[in-house]
Amino acid sequence: MQKFSTQTFRTWCVLAALVLVAACSSLKLAYNNGDTLLYWWLDNYVDFEDGQRDEVKKDIDNLFRWHRKTQLQDYIQVLQKAQRQLQGNPTPAELLADYNDVRARTQALLLKAAPDIADLALSLKPEQLAQMEKKFAKNNAEFRKKNMKGDRDDQNQYRYKKSMEQFTLWFGNFSNEQEAIIRQASDARPLDNNIWLDERMRRQRAVLALARRIMEEKPSREQATAQIQTLIRDSFSRLDNSERKPFFDAYTNSTIELVHTVIRIATPEQKAHAQKRMQGWIQDFSTLAAETK
Repeated sequence: MQKFSTQTFRTWCVLAALVLVAACSSLKLAYNNGDTLLYWWLDNYVDFEDGQRDEVKKDIDNLFRWHRKTQLQDYIQVLQKAQRQLQGNPTPAELLADYNDVRARTQALLLKAAPDIADLALSLKPEQLAQMEKKFAKNNAEFRKKNMKGDRDDQNQYRYKKSMEQFTLWFGNFSNEQEAIIRQASDARPLDNNIWLDERMRRQRAVLALARRIMEEKPSREQATAQIQTLIRDSFSRLDNSERKPFFDAYTNSTIELVHTVIRIATPEQKAHAQKRMQGWIQDFSTLAAETK
């Protein structure tokens, strides 16, 4: 098996870091244990063999060193920009630009990691591909259970509840009047979980099909890299070129409006709460970036 390189896992590290920022009250504690959490997460998808485990753990450790040295300062700049925007009440256009910026950063990172993802794809075995397929199916069942339960009102309620968990994390508690306004903006978003499920299953099929083709045909590393880069670009461009583009555009714009509504109705105390939380994360990232582990 070819060695797993650190760049293979950079994408997962970005995703893991974003989850930590959004959901953890002790960022430094979570980040300092992120290597173990990331290994477990990846193992659930691939089911590493004995000969793979030490290499994967070593590369994840190297990854976190790289991430600590090169990426945390960028997160600080993103948070500082958010602080400035919050002080001046950002417009929907500014929030949409932020969304597009994150999307472009994610695509660029994936494309950069493509050669090392190709190494991983060339090393996969049939039973590991079967494990990925099982994990995808389990995730889809969980999506149905959580997002598609009950009627339209039930699904809107679940979606609103998930949004409020994030807004409360950032801004603190909201009044009943504020919650009513946020609920109205939340429900204004197009609701069609069948589309989201179909899209995620479509992406999973594309990933599995390419992984299977690479595993069976054993192309050169350069050829596999090109195929993976094409899949990455196609996944991102689908939002702009799909027959479902009107739905995607409407959902993005209405979600931006939801965030804009929350910021617009937030009290000075709630904005101060958000500023304080962001400043705490900035300080945590600064401390983490200066540490060596």
